[in-house]
Amino acid sequence: MEKESALLIVDVQNDFCPGGSLPVPDGDRVVPVLNRYIDLFLKRDLPVFASRDWHPEKTSHFKVFGGIWPVHCVQGSFGARFHPDLELPSDAIVLSKGMDPRKDDYSAFQAVTGEGSPFPELLKLMGITKLYVGGLATDYCVKETVLEGLKAGLAVTLLEDASRGVDLSPGDSAKAVEQMIEAGADKATLETLEKEII
Repeated sequence: MEKESALLIVDVQNDFCPGGSLPVPDGDRVVPVLNRYIDLFLKRDLPVFASRDWHPEKTSHFKVFGGIWPVHCVQGSFGARFHPDLELPSDAIVLSKGMDPRKDDYSAFQAVTGEGSPFPELLKLMGITKLYVGGLATDYCVKETVLEGLKAGLAVTLLEDASRGVDLSPGDSAKAVEQMIEAGADKATLETLEKEII
């Protein structure tokens, strides 16, 4: 991993894990894997970003207001918190998205920091040119984040073992992975990445 690399953890929140209002099947299984990735990046002094859905109570994203999803990840709620076993470092940069009640904002590239800095601008400021992306869900927020990163000219690697999909229709996640690869993304797992580093 080059010094211009960063880890981006997408939406590993309680509502997207078993027991939440919009659970991704086996969504919590990404947590121990992501913790190992976090350790890898910290040992190399590379930044860690964590995006989160941070919806207002009323948004067109929710089914009750015309969207397709049940209410989830409402600002300040338990469901919007990161999974309790996710070992985010104290200096992880949290990115919030979905705050505009008129937009879906699946991609972390629509997110901002607590100070209001847009994620794309922050990447440029920090000189980051390569993102390693894992989290929830493969066929929505992970996919849209990876595709937007590629469009922005970044090198993007999908962390396959640290991502899980919703699969509203069977095969959605597999199709999403194909789409990301066709668009220019690389794939990696802990095993392949550790070999690359050694």
